[in-house]
Amino acid sequence: MIRKIRFATFPLASLLFLPADAWAATARPPNIVLILADDLGVNDLGCYGRKDHRTPNLDRLASEGLRFTSAYAASSVCSPSRAALLTGRHPARLHLTTFLPGRPDKPSQKLLHPQIRQELPLEERTLAEALRDGGYVSACVGKWHLGGANYGPQQQGFDTAFAGHANTTPSATEGGKGEYELTARAEEFVAAHRDQPFFLYLAHNNPHIPLAARADLVEQNRGAFNPLYAAVVETLDDSVGRLLARLDSLGLRDNTIVIFTSDNGGLHVPEGREDPPTHNTPFRAGKGFIYEGGLRVPLIIRWPGRIQPGKAESEPVVNTDLMPTLLELVRISQPTGLDGSSFAGLVTGGSHKGRRAFFWHIPHYTNQGGRPAGAVREADWKLVENYEDGRVELFNLAKDPSEANDLAAREPARAAAMRRDLAAWRASVGAQENSANPDFDPSLHTRLYVDVDVSRLAPALKAAEMTPGLASWRKGMDSAVKPPDSRK
Repeated sequence: MIRKIRFATFPLASLLFLPADAWAATARPPNIVLILADDLGVNDLGCYGRKDHRTPNLDRLASEGLRFTSAYAASSVCSPSRAALLTGRHPARLHLTTFLPGRPDKPSQKLLHPQIRQELPLEERTLAEALRDGGYVSACVGKWHLGGANYGPQQQGFDTAFAGHANTTPSATEGGKGEYELTARAEEFVAAHRDQPFFLYLAHNNPHIPLAARADLVEQNRGAFNPLYAAVVETLDDSVGRLLARLDSLGLRDNTIVIFTSDNGGLHVPEGREDPPTHNTPFRAGKGFIYEGGLRVPLIIRWPGRIQPGKAESEPVVNTDLMPTLLELVRISQPTGLDGSSFAGLVTGGSHKGRRAFFWHIPHYTNQGGRPAGAVREADWKLVENYEDGRVELFNLAKDPSEANDLAAREPARAAAMRRDLAAWRASVGAQENSANPDFDPSLHTRLYVDVDVSRLAPALKAAEMTPGLASWRKGMDSAVKPPDSRK
């Protein structure tokens, strides 16, 4: 049996809050604007401590709302994280545990990948569908990456959808991936539906590689770890600021819940033509890894008059929790069978039950160097199980957020108990397992995954200084795991 673990709660002051049923007497329930960045690291914003990035609009949003300091994604790559966000169900249960369409099996991999779903199943009830049935009109603007024809946003509950037209060349003058075009469509949607409850899901393509930004912004950010990436982040921030200003001009600010988050951690290794875009210091690794740098994400929620501004919340939450949380906040019934739990009490300063354990299952090799693994967090303890050989690592995140000191040998009973919990959870959700690779090449595996452990890669002063030393590893990794379709 999986042990129920309770986390400490941190109730917010309620002096600024209206009564819980106050909005029910108004003309309409609150709007929801959910903004999702792509590969934005947990510490890429000024409000999360980043000194070499300029993010005034998101910093202001954090000062006006609630900033979570232990927010997690359900996966360290995009498609499974997005599926979890929109369904409140774990990627392992959905059998959608890596990016679509997935990667081919190669001799460098000791294990074969499980065969994942190639789309978000239509039978899954999404946040858009639940809100539609509650009287909301909805739009998906930007990246979907949860299925192709017949599995798009409008088959999953959204009334309208606009994917955009990304320009990923170095000559891009708008910011790289059409941020302002997406923002303009988002502004059009909220203006058109200002007189009815709406749900806007704005999923930006940035700061995912390839990177492109205006030359003047790159020059202005020349002191950053990666000036190009910093310029891309600044462009993203500016586009968010434009949408927030539009909400203000339409008089929608006070009756709109705004959520900003990312689909996974920041990319900390060179990939494609790019130097390492960012680092997730003090957290270990980044996108594609089951360590904290790959799983932790920024999460900011603003609801004027209902959320006390300028607060930081340290209780762990995961993006599967957003669907039940938002449905509770707008008083719409939750679907049965959700893996996420509402943290509405944390948002509004009300009561909040103690937390369960948090689980991850990523049975895949990634283009960033990650290997198949699972993890569980219980209170301050996190156990990582490596599926290749069954080896476990145990960390006390309160004392060691960098996951530098493996305590499994010192705490064998705790490690064994948490490993049992992880196995029981996998069985309970029907998680897919790996199988042995009959074409396994141990020497190639050693060269790519053992001789170079990029999960422990320390950032240099500048990203460009890191790329030459990793060139051989990057070339080998690309030849070993690069899929026919290079979307990630």
